[in-house]
Amino acid sequence: MRVFITGLVASGLMVGAFFLWGGYFEELLVGQPDASPSQWDWLFVVGLLTLDVLLPIPATAVLASLGMAYGPWLGGAIGALGTFCAGTTGYLLCRVLNERAARFLIGEHGLTLGREFFSRSGGWVIVISRWMIILPELLSCFAGLVRMPPREYFAALLCGVVPLSFTYSFLGSTTWAKEHPWLTLALSAAVPVGLWAGRQWVFRREKTDDEAG
Repeated sequence: MRVFITGLVASGLMVGAFFLWGGYFEELLVGQPDASPSQWDWLFVVGLLTLDVLLPIPATAVLASLGMAYGPWLGGAIGALGTFCAGTTGYLLCRVLNERAARFLIGEHGLTLGREFFSRSGGWVIVISRWMIILPELLSCFAGLVRMPPREYFAALLCGVVPLSFTYSFLGSTTWAKEHPWLTLALSAAVPVGLWAGRQWVFRREKTDDEAG
């Protein structure tokens, strides 16, 4: 029950912040798509994307505007860096909390269930949730609270944010992607699943070889 209440409060704060300030940030970031970026604009955008875990940054609009400003490849790389930093921030901020604080936030039962869930399916959830609203930030925080192994978390985070960032960068910068948006999104949504499935296959094979050796 405490997990539900904590998640509900966090979701409410994020949604409320988005309605209060989301329009302001969107206008600030994409209000002048034809303007040429200055030398350090990319660093500013990376910082704003990092704050997506705390502030109502319209990340998909920002990623598309990066494609318009820097082109699909460089824009995608900048977006991937920013979204990776956002996921890292949420995870680390909650991971540094001690177990007593985690129990207070989500309860003993919630902590036990969370650990079991993230140890079993955490990677898949992190990968797939990158395409959803609000959930990526919440799940990054919960992954930190329940001490999801860093190696698995960051591997899943990379599998999710890289295709997402390049997809929206291409949508913002290339004619083909604009003419076929649903096909582009469908293909890029399948890539994270394929990447994570491949990673899991390699991991299991290495584990089997080690046990056999």
